[in-house]
Amino acid sequence: TVMALRQASALLVLFLASLRLPPQCAQDPAMVHYIHQRFQVLEQGLEKCTQATRAYIQDFQEFSKNISVMLGRCQTSTSEYKSAVANLALRVERAQREIDYLEYLREADVCVESEDKALAEKLIQEAEEEKKIRTLLNASCDNMLMGIKSLKIVKKTTDTHGSWMKDAASNSQKVYFLLGSRNKTLWEFANMRAFTEDSTKPAPRKLILTHSWQGTGHVIHKGFLFFHNQGTLNEIIKYNLQKRTVEDRMLLPGGAGRALVYQHSPSTYIDLAVDEHGLWAIHSGPGIYGHLVLTKIEPGTLAVEHSWDTPCRSQDAEAAFLLCGVLYVVYSSGGHGPHRVTCVFDPLGTIGEEDLPKLFFPRRPRSHSMIHYNPRDKQLYAWNDGNQIIYKVKTKRKQLRE
Repeated sequence: TVMALRQASALLVLFLASLRLPPQCAQDPAMVHYIHQRFQVLEQGLEKCTQATRAYIQDFQEFSKNISVMLGRCQTSTSEYKSAVANLALRVERAQREIDYLEYLREADVCVESEDKALAEKLIQEAEEEKKIRTLLNASCDNMLMGIKSLKIVKKTTDTHGSWMKDAASNSQKVYFLLGSRNKTLWEFANMRAFTEDSTKPAPRKLILTHSWQGTGHVIHKGFLFFHNQGTLNEIIKYNLQKRTVEDRMLLPGGAGRALVYQHSPSTYIDLAVDEHGLWAIHSGPGIYGHLVLTKIEPGTLAVEHSWDTPCRSQDAEAAFLLCGVLYVVYSSGGHGPHRVTCVFDPLGTIGEEDLPKLFFPRRPRSHSMIHYNPRDKQLYAWNDGNQIIYKVKTKRKQLRE
């Protein structure tokens, strides 16, 4: 900038010198003095400008130096900050991994503890369940079926389906006759002879029930008739034969009544049974030809005491009965012989199919409409193609498994 001012001043002097004034003007002292003063003012201005420029340049250089120092410090601080931040991030990541690992160990311990607790609770529950079942099915009866043979055909009728029986829990000699799979008329005979010989006196007593039965799975226990109420899915009626009134009723749970209990018994959806342990119900589980479900019922209150899903299927089955708390299911091919027990279920698990001999029924032309065991006289009462039959059973004591 100073050099530029110097050059401008020199050019001005040359310009003024080029103006050749007349001699008389050149010799005028006043004019010379004026020009001299103007040049002094110009030189002073140029000197001040030069000093200001130098001061500006010095300030700018100082400012630039300070800025450079500050930028250097900032860069150093930024680098240190980045390093500190990176180090802190590594520490946070390491701490998070340690926390995750500790959480994993804690959850693993909790899972193991929870599994152990669940297993212990399950074992306790199973032990209590087994104790309950053993109490329910006490050791008062420990027989198992070993053979079946025909004792005699007691009576013949023209009806393919029906049911007949004695009271399974009393010393009464009365015989009850229930004709058909849907009816409300029950015949009560004084004894077996009166039932066999129609001309024998006294004549049978005719009972008209207040409700019709469904199927052939009814039983008589301690003076009460238990039957599946027709028109209902799963209602069991307890009927007082002496008073001729409905004593009580219940809805059998577990999907009862949705399918035939036996494939070859086309009208029975719930099959009731009586043995040494009391009243039972047999019905089919979910699906067509599902597994049979066995339910223990308290006959006094009609409360469900326990229920089991059995491995026995309703497909190809025609009837079933219970003896000493064990379910025996009778099967046949196409509803015709041979009729044999090919599935057995013991809630106590003391016997299985491998423990039984081949249990065949004497050959009959059709499937059985019903087979019920009477624990009082240890015989099977059956209905086959209109014939009322008594089967004699052979038993032996159960062999407890190790």
